[in-house]
Parts: sequence; C-alpha cells; structure tokens
Amino acid sequence: MPSIPPHSGMSERIEPDRPLDPDRLSDPDRLLGPDGGLPQARPPWTHRDGLRITRVRAVVTAPEGTPLVVVRVDTSDDGLYGLGCATFTQRYAAVAAAVDEHVGPLAVGRHPADIEDITRLVHYSSYWRNGPVLNNALSGLDQALWDIAGKRAGLPVHELLGGRCRAAVEVYSHAAGPTIGETLDRAEQLIEAGYRNVRLQTGQPGLGAYGAPGTGNGYPRSPHPDGWDPERYLRSTPALFAAARGRLGDDVNLMHDVHSRLTPKQAVVLARALEPYGLSFLEDVVAPEFYDHLPAVRAASPVPVAVGEQLGSVPDAVRLVRDGGVDLLRLHTSSVGGLTPTRKLVALCELLGVRTAFHSPGDISPVGVAANLAVDISSPAFGFQESHDYNEATHEVFPGTPVVADGHLRPSEEPGWGIALDEKAAGRFPPVKFLHERWSAQVRRPDGALEAP
Repeated sequence: MPSIPPHSGMSERIEPDRPLDPDRLSDPDRLLGPDGGLPQARPPWTHRDGLRITRVRAVVTAPEGTPLVVVRVDTSDDGLYGLGCATFTQRYAAVAAAVDEHVGPLAVGRHPADIEDITRLVHYSSYWRNGPVLNNALSGLDQALWDIAGKRAGLPVHELLGGRCRAAVEVYSHAAGPTIGETLDRAEQLIEAGYRNVRLQTGQPGLGAYGAPGTGNGYPRSPHPDGWDPERYLRSTPALFAAARGRLGDDVNLMHDVHSRLTPKQAVVLARALEPYGLSFLEDVVAPEFYDHLPAVRAASPVPVAVGEQLGSVPDAVRLVRDGGVDLLRLHTSSVGGLTPTRKLVALCELLGVRTAFHSPGDISPVGVAANLAVDISSPAFGFQESHDYNEATHEVFPGTPVVADGHLRPSEEPGWGIALDEKAAGRFPPVKFLHERWSAQVRRPDGALEAP
C-alpha cells in the first residue's frame, strides 16, 4: 500500500462511490480514505462493479544500464494489474517520486475503467502542468490503465483502438561507426537481416559527436581539443550519404539524426545538400527552443522533417502538426501523457496528412514499445518506427518484450500489452545517476561553448 502522509486523527471511512461533502474539504485530516486514496478525487457516478485500484507504484530498473521507469497499478481483483512506461531516463528519480507521492494516490480507490477522467484529473491537479517529469509519470499510469482494460476485455490494446490497419510495423535501426566505411559495413549487416530502413550516423573529430564514436583531440590547437564543429559536420554529412547511395543502392530507405544541433538556416543548408540522396527523413534539425521556426524550415527543406522526441506536452505537439512544422511526428506515448492523448494527436495527424515516426530507442521500456506498436498497427498515419534490440537481461525483466523479425515488429496478441514484469529480476539491475550528464556535459564546441547534446 502507498504511504499515507502523517496527520492527526483517523481518516473517516468513505464508501468508494459515496460523494464527498464539500464542507469536509476544510479538514485535511479527513481527506484520506482507508485505502490510502483521496475520496474527493472520485467522480459523482457509480460503477457496475466493485473493481478498484488498490496500489500505484513506480519500479526503476536498468538491465542495459539505462534507467527505465515502469508504473505498476494493482486492483482489488487479485492478479489483475497493469504496466505503463514512465521512463524519463535523465530524471528517473523525479518521475518515480511523482508517481509514488502525487500521481498514485489520486488513482487509488478509483475504478480502472475511468481512464479519461483519471488522466484528466492527474493532468489538472498539479495546476502547473506538462513537462517531462509530470507527463511521464502520467503516461505510466495511463498506459497501465489501458493494459488493465485489455486484460479485462481479453483483448490486445490495439483491438481496443479499432484493430489492425496493417499486418506488421516496418521498423528502422541505426548504423553507426567511427568512419564512413564502418558505418556502411553496419548498414549492410542490417540490410542482410531484413531491414529496409536504416539511419546512418558516422563519427566526427572530437568526442561530442552524436550517434557514433568520435575521435579524441580532433582540434589540438583549440581551447577544447575534443570539441564538435557544426561547420565541419555540415560539410562531411553529405559525403556519408553520397557514399551510402553508391554502396547500398537506391532500394534502402535512409535517415539521419541531426540531434537538434543546428540553427534554422544551417538546417536548411544541410537539407538541401542532402536532396540528391533521397533521405526518407532528417530528424530533429533544430533544438526545441527554435521550434517556432520549423514551419519555415520545413517549407524550405526538400527532405521530410521528423521532429518531436523532446516534446513534453500535447499543446506543443498540436502546434507542430497544425502549423506545418513537421512531416513526421516523432514523439512517443510516454512523453506526452500516455496512450490517451497520443491517439488523439495521431487522429490529428491523419486529418492533416502528417505521418508518425515514433521515438523508441533503448531509453524507452518494452512496455513503452508495446504502447507505440498499438498505435502504429492501428493508425493510417503510420510512417516509420524506430527499433531497438534489447539485451537478454531486459527480456528476463520484461517477459514478452517485442522482438524485431525481418525488419518488422508485431504487437502481442495477448490481452493488454502482453508484457509482464519480473520484479525480482528487475531488482538485480539498479539504476545509476548522471550517466547521460557525464556525456552531455562534455558536448562542447572547439572554443569550449556548450552545445545541445
């Protein structure tokens, strides 16, 4: 059971569907129900059965070294529980605390079928809303409630969303190396394994390169010899794709991640330089601080623009889609509040001709992957899906983890997400703080100025 904040006196027993007298709100000692929940958070309607949420808690584990946050929601039906992904790797402890101390108590005592009402309540209850900590915490709860809904119905979640509109989800993987040749070696291995979609990244002088190994002391006469130079990056990246088309041919779909490091004008320069090589998309061309420029960047770019993994709210995503800032929306269901808002955003994409290319590397849990897949398999707006090959330890912690086969992912046909959590195994892989910061704090230009990581 979740901990109950200290208070004087005993909490009055409140029946699950009995409305709370508004006059009692002045007495904070009487707000907690016997189940640890908050009776005033319960709606003014009754339910057809006595099923209730009895416990909500965060579980943090790092079977690949990257901290993953999963929310477990237990119910009064013994054995009926749900899992949701709340992973914000860089601030996992804050998310876990938000789940355990704030989000969870609002849901305890509620009927798990009230997904829309519960998630709206959590969203509004903090007054200051959105941001990655709160929305990842909310995502974990929301996804867990959808998992429970699928289990209660005896159906996989994608069938609750309207069922399939494709047989499987074609994914892309990452080919990277310190040199162009080694990057293309890896790309050929992926193509041989069945991938038709490959993202290419290659190393740069200095240690600040993204997605591929850098070379130390790249600028020996500079204040920061291990720096990263955007001008050199702009010159060398087209050479990577020229070599790729010459070696890999035209049958493979190629992508590239800028990782938010260019100005709007530099983004257009790079996109135009890459036009001859027919990229399927150019990812995160500018930092979130410059998203207001994305409609102009997209209009000037001959290459499709994919943006959104750093979005922390539904309104931000709506603006990108509505105002013509993206060709492909790259959020994931754990970043904006869960499956409930994601399916609404994807409906907007369908109406406005925007496709999805959901974010899904190793810093999303297998539960989050399952949530992405439920939307991918059921939406006409699907474009591309990022993939990650989890290690054996992750499969042990999360039985049912999706596996790529011939470049495709298929959602589980089991009820809910079809993924379990072995908490004993999870406990063998405790998280470590500041792994990302140890890298990002060193991402600087040769002159020593910090760069977007």
